[in-house]
Amino acid sequence: MRIVTGSDIRSVCSWPFAVEALRAGHLMPPADLRDSLIEQTGRKMLVRTAWIPGLASGVKAVTIYPDNPSQTPPMPSVQGQVLLFDEARGDVVAVLEGVDLTAWKTAGDSALGASCLARQDAATMLMVGAGSMARPLIDAHRAMRPSLETVLVWNRGQERAEALARALEADGVSAEVVADLDEAVSRADLISSATMSTEPLIRGEALKPGTHVDLVGAYTPSMREADDAALTRGRLFVDSFATTVGHIGEVMIPMAAGVISREDIQGDLHALVHGRTSRHSPDEITLFKNGGGAHLDVMIAHAVYLALKGR
Repeated sequence: MRIVTGSDIRSVCSWPFAVEALRAGHLMPPADLRDSLIEQTGRKMLVRTAWIPGLASGVKAVTIYPDNPSQTPPMPSVQGQVLLFDEARGDVVAVLEGVDLTAWKTAGDSALGASCLARQDAATMLMVGAGSMARPLIDAHRAMRPSLETVLVWNRGQERAEALARALEADGVSAEVVADLDEAVSRADLISSATMSTEPLIRGEALKPGTHVDLVGAYTPSMREADDAALTRGRLFVDSFATTVGHIGEVMIPMAAGVISREDIQGDLHALVHGRTSRHSPDEITLFKNGGGAHLDVMIAHAVYLALKGR
């Protein structure tokens, strides 16, 4: 059994590496998935399991403590580990640092969705939220859509937005902090949202034709980031039906209200990667719900394990 640290993961991962691992994983048969979520006073423990026939199986166990970044010293809001099992023998072949793997998996998931759906000429990206996932999402989207020239940053707290913009500028990325979210939404070609919001932030009326919306933050039945108008103006896709429908407020709440139905979800990553569905026209609005899932962790973990093993 190999212990894989965050530095080990970073030594072999790049955004093209992560996206390709996810793309290849979605060419395999669909995973069998099971989740368990426990919550105590706003803090959560999430255990996710996945078995991908012919590839590998794995378990991801993480804690989600939203107040951790404000501690002294600051700590990650998400902490945990991933156990990777050999699919044929059933033994644990690696234990991987969960925080680093989660960032590669989550942002890679969104970048794969955008690589299938976002316009090739997308020039302006809006990042809604300036938390721990903001920079990985920006970097992943820019790696897969090099046409992105400007990054707009909106956050409820101005200080974190400004800090993110400064970090981007220091790395040569044109960045701008924005205060009016609707105005920023109307300017963006690609929007990525990663917040803890339970009330919609992205209004469909503000979206311009051709925009791709990447919805990352909502992961419980009470959370959502886009309003009903956004879902009905655009074509909705998910990374996995198994981890979104019946689990996440982004789709559960409008379904319960009769705003959308299961049939309104155009497809998942399997359908997108296999070319069974796609963007239909340059002017249509596309929305991609990143619901996560242990199958994504297994895909990345397996690719990392093989890369390290080959050294």
